[in-house]
Parts: sequence; C-alpha cells; structure tokens
Amino acid sequence: MKNKKILVVGATGRVGREMLSILSEVGLPAQNVVPVASERSIGKSLPYGRTALEVRSINSVNFSDYDYALFSAGSAVSAKYAPKVAESGCIVVDNTSFFRMKEDVPLIVPEINFDALERYNSRIISNPNCSTIQMVMALKPLHDTFGLKEVVVSTYQATSGAGQKGVDELMEQTELVLHGKSTTAHHFKRQIAFNVIPQIDEFANSAYTKEELKMMNETKKILNKSDIIITATCVRVPVIVGHAVSVFARFEKPVDIQLAHQVLSDFSGVKIIDNPGQYEYATPIDCASKNDVYVSRIRKHPDAENAMSFWCVADNVRKGAALNAIQIVQRLVAQQ
Repeated sequence: MKNKKILVVGATGRVGREMLSILSEVGLPAQNVVPVASERSIGKSLPYGRTALEVRSINSVNFSDYDYALFSAGSAVSAKYAPKVAESGCIVVDNTSFFRMKEDVPLIVPEINFDALERYNSRIISNPNCSTIQMVMALKPLHDTFGLKEVVVSTYQATSGAGQKGVDELMEQTELVLHGKSTTAHHFKRQIAFNVIPQIDEFANSAYTKEELKMMNETKKILNKSDIIITATCVRVPVIVGHAVSVFARFEKPVDIQLAHQVLSDFSGVKIIDNPGQYEYATPIDCASKNDVYVSRIRKHPDAENAMSFWCVADNVRKGAALNAIQIVQRLVAQQ
C-alpha cells in the first residue's frame, strides 16, 4: 500500500481526520496523501503522523493521478464528484449514504462480504452506516451458524455520529446545565445534554427515521438476505464517541449460547467481553480508538423460540467509518 496515492475528501471533518490518522498508522508516506476540503479550509495544515499536510481544493487536483479516493464530505459532495473521480480511473470508497442502496454499487464490510465486489462492475464502493457496520459484524457469524430470520435493534448513538457540531453542542449544553442556565437546541431537535433523543435523521413517510431505514435496508444488502425482518429504533445519547446497539435476534435453528460465544470469538474484528458475574461488559469508553467491535450480554431468550439477545459497542468514527473504508483499500491492494 505504500506506493499508492490517496485522496481524502472531507479531510477536516472528524471522520476525515481519523482517516488521515489511520493512513499514517499503516505507514502510507505523507507525500502519497492529499487532504481535500471546502474552499474555506484551503491552505490549512492537518496533522499526519509527525508531519503535517496542507489542505487542497478538490478542483485543484488531477483525479487520474490517484489510486484511491476516500470520501467523507457529505452526500452532496459525493453525488457531484465521486462519479467524476471514478471515471478518471481512481477507485472511490464513499462514506456517505448517497450510493449505499444503488443496485450497481457494492456496500462492503470487508470481514463480511468483500467477495461481493466480484458481482459488481463499479469503481465506486460504498461504506455502510456506522451502526449497521457494528451490528452486522456481530450478526454475520451468528447468521452463518443459526440462520437469521428477525432482528429488533435499539441504538444508543454518540454525538460524534452527527459530526463535530454534534459534539460541540453536547459540550456547550452540558456546561450551561451545570451552571443552572437554559439551553437552546441547534444541531439536534431537542436538548442532548443529560437527555436522550429518540430521533436520528429526519422521519420518513413510514414514521421510521432515515437512520433506522438505513440500518434495516443496509443489513439485508450486506448479508445478501432480503427476507430478514428488521425493525430499528435509533436514539442519540449524550456520549462523545462510541455507538452501542441492543439486539434481539431470532434464527431458523435452535440457539446454542456456548456455540454463539465460540463463533463470535473466532470472527475477525469481534471481541467478547461477557462476564456478568464480575460486571464485565463493554461500554463506549472501552471501545474508543479501538479497531474491534465488542460484544457483551450474550443470552438466550427464555421464552422466544430460537432467539437470543446481545449488546455490542464500537468506535463509530473509527470502525464505523474511517477504518472500514481503509480496510477496503487494503484488501483491494492486497489483491493486486
């Protein structure tokens, strides 16, 4: 990968900065990485390992000079520029929702369905929703073992999932509340400090939010199983980093909890912390800046047939976005 040239589009955002951090960690030379952002950020310096990179405008770069472009600048930017970049011969990995459900674009979690790329003739590859990624990482080995039929999921999503503005609003409101002052919601629909909000993204005609529909539809596409019954409730919580999901899953075959533990432990990218007798379970703090998805509270349902529940957490900025995109690139490079 060290001889590849990569564009990071949306480099000044929280996910873009994490992409730069990971690219530095894996050893990509600074001269091979170009951060791109909006016009107001041109000329700014962004940290890259022990050095810094100067932000450029997307209109100032020759796309054909690059092997890969990582997009995380919002759907409007991806819609406008990703096809142009792909046409130049550069492979796009897009972190927005714009391409995810398009029939001709693969939706990839490398540990799960990297081989699905063979079914597509596309130079655009889509990164799934952050909560979807961590949920399917846990569901995939269980699905392969017991046959997934139904999922009921509730999420507890950190404010960083809404970008830096979401984090800033949490911090500002927390300060105001602690000093006995009133707050005003700007980025979120309701006060987020010391509160939870049962809405992420806008409501669709179905009364589900777009975030909930993303989880429901993307899971079916990633697992290549359209008949799974899925319902999601997505909730914003006053946490900075780390999404959590609570999952009830029903399967075609009887659930063996010992076997469930085994297949989850053996699955690349998943770690189990599940010792309730010692109060050992994963929390968002435990997963911050980590690459893995952590699974806890694994238990068989006492009444529902062939059913189990579990809890899982992951760093939504890292594994839920930046790392997943770079893992796709690493696998593509390894194939060459």
